[in-house]
Amino acid sequence: MITSVSNERVKNIIKLQQKAKARREQNCFIVEGIRMAEEVPADRLIQAYASESFAAKAENQSLCQRLKAEIVSEHVMEAMSDTQTPQGILVVVRRKDIRPETIWQQPGALIMVLERIQDPGNLGTIVRTAEGAGVTGIIMSADTVDIYNSKVIRSTMGSIYRMPFAYVADIKQAVTAMKADGIRTYAAHLLGQNSYDQEEYTGPTAFLIGNEGNGLTDELSALSDCYIRIPMCGKVESLNAAIASAILMYEAGRQRRQ
Repeated sequence: MITSVSNERVKNIIKLQQKAKARREQNCFIVEGIRMAEEVPADRLIQAYASESFAAKAENQSLCQRLKAEIVSEHVMEAMSDTQTPQGILVVVRRKDIRPETIWQQPGALIMVLERIQDPGNLGTIVRTAEGAGVTGIIMSADTVDIYNSKVIRSTMGSIYRMPFAYVADIKQAVTAMKADGIRTYAAHLLGQNSYDQEEYTGPTAFLIGNEGNGLTDELSALSDCYIRIPMCGKVESLNAAIASAILMYEAGRQRRQ
């Protein structure tokens, strides 16, 4: 049992929790909690840690055995955890890198293109909603918040294991490439002439979603095939990025089910 926060593995876990650079260099990320631990793909499991009290409970023993969890003391788990009230189980998971073009080149592609999304909760909600709506992949600009941020991971509720995604160094170049491969692109934009429900999304489709405060950059918007808008009542000018994404994703899903 690990009982000291000075243990090198414990110190490394803390570093992985805090630094995106460390996660990139070590090609891994951290998940916490029973649900996230239960859903870890077996081929991506690196190491699991369980608190002494967690492992002592009969209902948790099969999970600990399956994950071959290392037992740690309570104060070590508290130091390793990113939450105020740790659930007692923490897992180091191997990242899964996907080439961006494989995301948009698959048949029946329905893609979310995210530019400079900064709020971890928004990104996590988009990932989770994308899985529910039948989105086939997500492309993100390099300056979008790190998807392996602990707050993003918690918001995905496990979808991070299943939703294909990739960061790209040049988001404009990526959109140009996907258009060349037959993807029709729609920019969610306040200047959209047509309402989102007046367009057809049954073919290969990508929705472009911009930063929470500033929307899409003019350069990326200009690359889209069509500007679309979500009608607003009252004095509301725009919606939260995750909410707007959900509306568009589920409209595409509705059309594809018919």
